[in-house]
Amino acid sequence: MLSDSSKWIINQTLADLFKQDVQRNRHYCLAAAGLHLDYSRNHINESVLKSLFELAQAKELPQKRLAMFHGDLINTTEERAVLHTALRQETDDSIYVHHEDVIPRIRQEQRRMAKIVEALHQKEWVGFSGKPISDVVNIGIGGSDVGPRMVIEALEPYHSGLIRCHFVANVDGAEIATVLKKLNPETTLFIVASKSFSTQETLINALTAKRWIVNAAGDSSAVAKHFIAISSQLDKVEAFGINKKNCLQLWDFVGGRYSLWSAIGLPIAIMIGMEHFMALLSGAEAMDQHFLNAPLKENMPVILALIGILYRNAYHTTSQAIVPYDERLSLLPAYLQQVDMESNGKSMKFDSRAVGVRTNKRTNERTNKQTNERTNERTNKQTNERTNERTNKQTKKRTNKLTN
Repeated sequence: MLSDSSKWIINQTLADLFKQDVQRNRHYCLAAAGLHLDYSRNHINESVLKSLFELAQAKELPQKRLAMFHGDLINTTEERAVLHTALRQETDDSIYVHHEDVIPRIRQEQRRMAKIVEALHQKEWVGFSGKPISDVVNIGIGGSDVGPRMVIEALEPYHSGLIRCHFVANVDGAEIATVLKKLNPETTLFIVASKSFSTQETLINALTAKRWIVNAAGDSSAVAKHFIAISSQLDKVEAFGINKKNCLQLWDFVGGRYSLWSAIGLPIAIMIGMEHFMALLSGAEAMDQHFLNAPLKENMPVILALIGILYRNAYHTTSQAIVPYDERLSLLPAYLQQVDMESNGKSMKFDSRAVGVRTNKRTNERTNKQTNERTNERTNKQTNERTNERTNKQTKKRTNKLTN
């Protein structure tokens, strides 16, 4: 059905499509939650879209969407709910998972985050020497790293300037050594972000940070003043030496790639303030409500998802480009790569049978910043080679003259 309706249009250029419908950019655009989507520059028409929406209905998308928001155990492999949307919910309407309302637990952790942020901003959180904390280092990997890092860079104009924030994710030791070299152990606070508190890359870096603090303080009890954990494993956190009062809770209904909206977003709140962090959640919730309530034909996430299915399965494209319009969004492609490819890049159905169709495209995560750095590196190399070549040529001429 999908391939039949798309056979004709794939042979048309976008210029042809715009000639056939001069109002195309008005017909295929949408606004929601403060965002504007122009999807007119895709190989689609009304016939193709009709087939896509019929596909969504046939796969019971509306029912499955509702099940997710209600806290049903849609992650059938692990028997878990998928409720990152609850983290962003502004109302206190109950959502039950295993007969327990999760909203009060979420509110409690948000209040604890607010207290930590206030203590840091008011210079009330002091280290082992009594000096207030000036720098925070987030130790994590994957969603515990790229999500907060991306948002902090994107929201640079909202930085309070009261605390500096650093990130460590690489396990090779060079990254944490570089970060620690410019910090004072007396005024540094570490956030160890790991749901399981057993991720080897994170624990190796956390142990390095722990040794750095203990060596500077001369007392292992200093760890309690210089570490916060974000985890679901309180026993492992305490065994590490972190005071359980300094452990923020994660839950199994929040996937790592969606966790920046949870306590994993603490570095964001520290940098922009808790009020702005809650505004960030509010903006996400506005899109959640649009996704939940808008008809499929007027639904921004649904339309983008269906176009992605069209290009992968009918047009057989294998990759997509995410091109940020602002340098402060340079980490967005890497973040979207993880969210999209981990969520959609599946090979098995719910019943453990092979999917049988292509489920995702490759997202190119190279940013303009990385491209520029590589271009500069290549240009500098070429310049140096030409300079050396010219210098060697001139040296040979002068040597020949002297010899003659």
